[in-house]
Amino acid sequence: MEIRRGLFHERCEVSNAALGKPGMTKEYRVKLPDPSLLLITDCRQARRPLQDIVTAALVAGCRWVSLREKDLPQDEQILLARARAPPAHAHGAMLMLHGEAALAKAAGADGVHLPSGSDPAAARGLIGPGKLMGVSIHTVTEAEAIDPAFVDYALAGPAFETASKPGYGPEIGRKGFFEIACAARVPVLAIGGINAARLGEFIAAGAAGVAVMGGVMRAADPAREVGALIATLKGSLAIRAPDRC
Repeated sequence: MEIRRGLFHERCEVSNAALGKPGMTKEYRVKLPDPSLLLITDCRQARRPLQDIVTAALVAGCRWVSLREKDLPQDEQILLARARAPPAHAHGAMLMLHGEAALAKAAGADGVHLPSGSDPAAARGLIGPGKLMGVSIHTVTEAEAIDPAFVDYALAGPAFETASKPGYGPEIGRKGFFEIACAARVPVLAIGGINAARLGEFIAAGAAGVAVMGGVMRAADPAREVGALIATLKGSLAIRAPDRC
């Protein structure tokens, strides 16, 4: 096992027979933050000051946060990331930015999450090998196109229709997520309408973790919401059957 990007990386070979490619394997080099719960921020939905929500999530055990504040000017996004990084690091968490790699680099973030249709090779060349990088996907075709030489993980959704991200296409559901996860050569997280009650079915469908936004941003008690999600996530991962792809 090698240490790279501040994370432990391991090689996990998984049969690709379900993709009709006998003899091929998936190579997952990255062990995602533990727990593999990605909190994505959105101050427009925040019921409390954003810093209070993020702090509550960190105290509850969240170790992975991405700032998605695209309505803010770029200089304010950079300042926000720089302000939120020290508290995140004090809890052993990673702080990323949703959006452009150049912005994440300027902010000194731990990584960047790219929108669907981005150029991961160019983004990787910009932020370098020491940062975590993900990409949003919605289809099997997009999943198949991911190059693990550049991308570390993907977010697939929307799992369910959600008020947080309207207009991102119809919900993919459990079956659609399973097909996407099988097609990708990187770990895939489910996003879109995920809560503690729905989380388990997507872990069973092959999700490496989940990403949440509105459910935590709008929660009366963000720490309690995050705690419930983490408990369900850990329990679901512990009992998940071997990979069926």
